[in-house]
Amino acid sequence: MRRLQTAKRNGAGVSGQGGRSGFLDLLQVRPLPGDPTRGTLIAGGAVIPCALGRAGITARKREGDGASPRGVFRLRGGFYRPDRFPVRPVSALPLRATRPDDGWCDAPQDRRYNRPIRLPSTAASAEQLWRDDGLYDLVIDLDYNRGPIRPGRGSAIFLHIARSGYRPTEGCVALKPADLLRLLRRIGPRTRMKIGR
Repeated sequence: MRRLQTAKRNGAGVSGQGGRSGFLDLLQVRPLPGDPTRGTLIAGGAVIPCALGRAGITARKREGDGASPRGVFRLRGGFYRPDRFPVRPVSALPLRATRPDDGWCDAPQDRRYNRPIRLPSTAASAEQLWRDDGLYDLVIDLDYNRGPIRPGRGSAIFLHIARSGYRPTEGCVALKPADLLRLLRRIGPRTRMKIGR
């Protein structure tokens, strides 16, 4: 944090990663050698452990393949559970409180594919955002396959809370809650996430 404050006073970014706003320009996610389901997220000078998809990282993402998509993605904003975070987490990104009926459409044949929807939905398969396991208590939408949306190329790719032991995700990037909260303070609308080398 001291490096960030010094960089702001000097009008520079952290390790060449920040712009005039003081927020990081780029987050880099790299798999660990020998374990494609775990990695590190590099944020300025910080190296943060993370979980990746159960199938590692791929350039040919498909719905349900369990892989994290390779590429560079902007951070669209996110969601937080107000019963678990009574005060909105600090971030320059737009965040809104989730509701028990919030979902995310993962049915490629549906016109709402890879978009937020209300549950229950009898017409489409959807992932529930209000979860008992806490993984989606804090979520950032990584803007994967969001414009234009291509049916079947993957949905609901987020930065969210990791399972204990950094067990694999279904294609997202996941961090410990404390790490995700700290990171939120350092990212803004111009921050991008690069997944893969």
